[in-house]
Amino acid sequence: MAKVELIDVSLNYQTLGGEIAAIENVNLRIEDLEFVSIVGQSGCGKSTLLSLISGLIKPSRGQVLVDGIKVSGTAKKVGYMLQQDYLFEWRTILDNALLGLEIRGEKTAQSVQEVKEMLRTYGLGGFEHHYPPQLSGGMRQRVALIRTLATHPDVLLLDEPFSALDYQNRLSVGEEVVKILKEQKKTVIMVTHDIPEAVSMANRVVVMTPRPGTIKSVHEIEMCDQGLSPLQTREEPQFREYFTAIWKELNAGAE
Repeated sequence: MAKVELIDVSLNYQTLGGEIAAIENVNLRIEDLEFVSIVGQSGCGKSTLLSLISGLIKPSRGQVLVDGIKVSGTAKKVGYMLQQDYLFEWRTILDNALLGLEIRGEKTAQSVQEVKEMLRTYGLGGFEHHYPPQLSGGMRQRVALIRTLATHPDVLLLDEPFSALDYQNRLSVGEEVVKILKEQKKTVIMVTHDIPEAVSMANRVVVMTPRPGTIKSVHEIEMCDQGLSPLQTREEPQFREYFTAIWKELNAGAE
């Protein structure tokens, strides 16, 4: 049984000008503990797929399943990390990391201790009582990730999680995030417009067509099975082959 499965999923938006097809007939299986990246042109429905998996929106047709159960509304098994860190500037780092647990009514002495331990483990020890403006962009992203992981999701959705960072920070934070997610044993689905990022971090890269978005191809990234880090992956000869093939697919027909 797949961890996440989309079966003939389509989504139409109603606008003043009529109905618009956002995605159409998407079929995708994602196994437990996989890291899957989704790439495609702007507006192809990448983020829409994450919203469907999270239960924030319902498909017009088809089914979305998590652990074989149809998604209907938001589920505790799925965590969603957005493009911006959305840390509250007036809350301490610890209080920001505890926010998800507070919303769910699951903040306990034990959960607070677990979050403190995660902050220490992932390089934020000693910053618990600092405020977001006192942290670098990469540190803020780690806080946002810990806030999401604190609710113990099985599936983690990442929507352009490093887009607000400069190139060097993207590399280092991406490296850290992959390490954390492997340690936490999560199934990860990441949307990105950055092909090198997609190839270096994922087991598979899903390429979507322009709107209405559907799956154009799926690339198995064999380098990931060699236990390489994202930075090591970028140095492998195969990396260029994957990058070139995916880049050509995304730009086919473009003049």
